[in-house]
Amino acid sequence: MTVRVQDVVAAFIARGTTVATAESLTAGLVAATLADVPGASAMLRGGIVSYASEVKAQLLDVSPDLLREVGSVDGEVARQMAQGTRKACGADYGVSTTGVAGPDPLDGKQVGTVFVAVAGPARTEVRECHFSGSREDIRRAARDAALEALFAALTPETPLGVN
Repeated sequence: MTVRVQDVVAAFIARGTTVATAESLTAGLVAATLADVPGASAMLRGGIVSYASEVKAQLLDVSPDLLREVGSVDGEVARQMAQGTRKACGADYGVSTTGVAGPDPLDGKQVGTVFVAVAGPARTEVRECHFSGSREDIRRAARDAALEALFAALTPETPLGVN
């Protein structure tokens, strides 16, 4: 599925719901892409760029023990990041990205391994993705996966799946 960012913003506005971002490898790309759409201020509450594990723990309430045990590239870390930004920014939904853009593997995960999570009022969904290409390609693909996951969260008939 390829979703246009305008459709994501419109879907959130139509439902009167808000979103916040927690980004590691995308370093703000998701929030910036949403903010590029006129009217996004009606749905975008804010975001936290959490490149460092300490920031994930301190600002997003990611378990320090979990970070020590598995590192930052992990589905449960993504889940906690999404839940943490939802709470920190007072949003209806939180979306997170964490992964390895390269050039080297990280935390035992290969370049291109990305986890995207969306936390909402009823549940949190985590998606594991595997992308290839340059560092820039992987970061853009992670951004797109986050936008798709947000849209899917509002349209339950669209499964999140695994890439």
